[in-house]
Amino acid sequence: MQDNYDLIIIGAGPTGISCAIAAQKAGINYLVLEKGVLVNSIYNFPTNMTFFSTSKKLEIGEIPFISHSEKPTRKEALEYYRRLSEKYELNIHYRSRVHIVKKQGSFFHLTTERKKFLASNIIVCTGFYDVPRMLSVTGELLPKVRHYYDDAHPYISSKIIVVGGANSACDVALETWGKGAEVTMVVRKEELYPKVKYWILPNIQNRIKEGSIKAYFSSEIIEIRKHEVDIRTPEGLVTIENDFVLSMTGYKPDFEFLKSLGIELDPEHKIPTYNPNTLESNIPGIYLAGVIIAGEHTSNLFIENTRDHADLIIQDIKRTRQGI
Repeated sequence: MQDNYDLIIIGAGPTGISCAIAAQKAGINYLVLEKGVLVNSIYNFPTNMTFFSTSKKLEIGEIPFISHSEKPTRKEALEYYRRLSEKYELNIHYRSRVHIVKKQGSFFHLTTERKKFLASNIIVCTGFYDVPRMLSVTGELLPKVRHYYDDAHPYISSKIIVVGGANSACDVALETWGKGAEVTMVVRKEELYPKVKYWILPNIQNRIKEGSIKAYFSSEIIEIRKHEVDIRTPEGLVTIENDFVLSMTGYKPDFEFLKSLGIELDPEHKIPTYNPNTLESNIPGIYLAGVIIAGEHTSNLFIENTRDHADLIIQDIKRTRQGI
């Protein structure tokens, strides 16, 4: 017997939680399917990460987000969203990755590893933290290459390369250097991203200027080996000793999953087709929420400027149910 819902929400990140709360308030029978844990992306952020947004701008569900400082930490965010889930007693199934979605008649059939579900409507809010932007170079699949960063401790006294010049790369470079790693940055552009967190940018610039952190600008890795890395620089090929490569080049939405649903993507920037007034995709009954509507331009959307997505979608589902 398949469980039947008016709405299934795929993803229990901040956007998914917001959609669940809005559905609950509207009296819509819903279920959230989450492949990992609550706010899985935030859980996998670096242990010591601090948000760029203020805690107030991260609030959802009309519940205040109180943090010790203006910029909340990862730990504080995890606790905030846990309290939200607990207060509203949200209907979430964890460790339930959706593998297949098929439309049959007026229902969507969703299949996970453990169960099958039926839904009249779907909201996809899977974020963008699952698929790293690959370097596409020889040696990238070696165990020493990491696309996610947790903590500086494993890199003490190691020779590491940090790839990238935006927030994550600068954070990782400074934190690992501060714990005793020998850090080299490889930045594809001619300078660091100018919108790096304002409390981080002067610090990393000064460390590079004084030579504590070596940086190759307008450069890229062309091959990774067990103990060395080749870097193409404006001055020519450079080979350096290396223990770990931390590729902080960003992430992107799971476009393959979106395509499997039949959602049309702009070929240039992978922006999905959707109605900006309702956030319904080109597939009637499938809605898109959160950063995935930005396609590859993931830096354009954040938790703070997507908080209205839930209300737009739930209002449209209510109108559809009422035949308006």
